[in-house]
Amino acid sequence: VQLQACGGGAVQAGGSLRLSCAASGRTFSSYDMGWFRQAPGKEREFVAAIRWSGGSTYYLDYADSVKGRFTIFRDNAKNMVYLQMNSLKPEDAAVYYCAAGSGVNSYNPGTYVYWGQGTQVTVSS
Repeated sequence: VQLQACGGGAVQAGGSLRLSCAASGRTFSSYDMGWFRQAPGKEREFVAAIRWSGGSTYYLDYADSVKGRFTIFRDNAKNMVYLQMNSLKPEDAAVYYCAAGSGVNSYNPGTYVYWGQGTQVTVSS
């Protein structure tokens, strides 16, 4: 599986961005997909995940810091996963990464197998 993230940019606080992650592979729909971020000098942290539970059922997980502001969703027909980010805050600024795996612990980056390159999000106050 190859992942390619895009959609980052510079916005003012309160603004919105939508990140996209394109995935290769024929079994995309059965992969768990996650978004992580890493700010300078900080560890990579979990943002959101959409986990496959069999059939067409998916579970969503969010970091407390983004609940109510960010939404993760996927389009299996297009092999895409998205992160809609609203009400952005300066502390959301980071490089954002998409990741894929099977049977992941959403919050643990070590449980994801595939990673895309990052996309930079800058939020000015």
